[in-house]
Amino acid sequence: MQRIVVTLVMMTFGFSAIVQAQDRSKTPQLRRDRSQSRPLVANRSGPRLPPRFTVKRDLTYAQLGDDSLLLDVYYPAQPGEPLPLVVWVHGGAWRAGSKRSCPAVRLLSEGYVVASIDYRLTDQAIFPAQIHDCKAAIRWLRDKVDQYRIDPKRIGVWGSSAGGHLVSLLGTSGDVTELEGSVGDVDQSSRVQAVCSFFGPTDFLQMDAHAIATARMKHNAADSPESILVGGPIQANPDRVARANPMTYITADDPPMLLVHGDQDPLVPHHQSVIFAEALRAGGVDVTFHTVVGGKHGFGRNAEVDALVDQFFDQHLKSTPLETDSDKPLIKQ
Repeated sequence: MQRIVVTLVMMTFGFSAIVQAQDRSKTPQLRRDRSQSRPLVANRSGPRLPPRFTVKRDLTYAQLGDDSLLLDVYYPAQPGEPLPLVVWVHGGAWRAGSKRSCPAVRLLSEGYVVASIDYRLTDQAIFPAQIHDCKAAIRWLRDKVDQYRIDPKRIGVWGSSAGGHLVSLLGTSGDVTELEGSVGDVDQSSRVQAVCSFFGPTDFLQMDAHAIATARMKHNAADSPESILVGGPIQANPDRVARANPMTYITADDPPMLLVHGDQDPLVPHHQSVIFAEALRAGGVDVTFHTVVGGKHGFGRNAEVDALVDQFFDQHLKSTPLETDSDKPLIKQ
């Protein structure tokens, strides 16, 4: 029980465990010794499944030297029609967290297949490794539709904190060659059809300027999560920051997005979602922005937010006619 509580706290609060961050290596090379980050041997504990569903854990979606990138898939135990897929991307400031905590599992009973993925953390590689891995996971899942009853034309993504940043990038960079990477299967599309971001960072350069009065984290510091992610102090590396900014890649054909953020978030300022929503609207993208009044960095199970998430995915992955992959180019030239 103690291990479960600790895992839930890490998932919910994302950045809070690393406010006192220390300097890390800024080399983009993969570190093979993960003894001080997440374990290679997976923890078999996980969320409780509703009846008639099963899970396959620790599936390798890409191999990097001796290291495997892993994901879990939750799906119906019996054969049947393909279902929409929602992929959970965990938070943890790009340097902590794991796929084991997956709040999206509750969507199984609503008629979805669910996957939860791990990706390289910043003690293993700097950006864009993280988005390369997320895209590789989407491509792998799209190639395994028959095994897990996945509808390849109806894939949504959902993430919190750092995971919110990465799912936002999945949404806006589906046509960006430089962020596609060469990890894993490169024959499938990494495009997604719906994006839900909980309190995800967007423009790192504006975070300190719009922090609430009680915020302790200094994002401009050389050892901040954002600086470590891009490989140097963010204010000294605006080009690297722009490359990691989901707003850089907005085009009118991006998928619909749901943004949820607490207005008292002490770690990722609410303003980050405000400016992202404004940029999406200006770019002609369908966006819903919900502010949790009084909400901090994580707001637990919130009935209103749960209903918004359910309605959003139902509308865009179940009710809306979708284009096939052949209707859009995999990569914009």
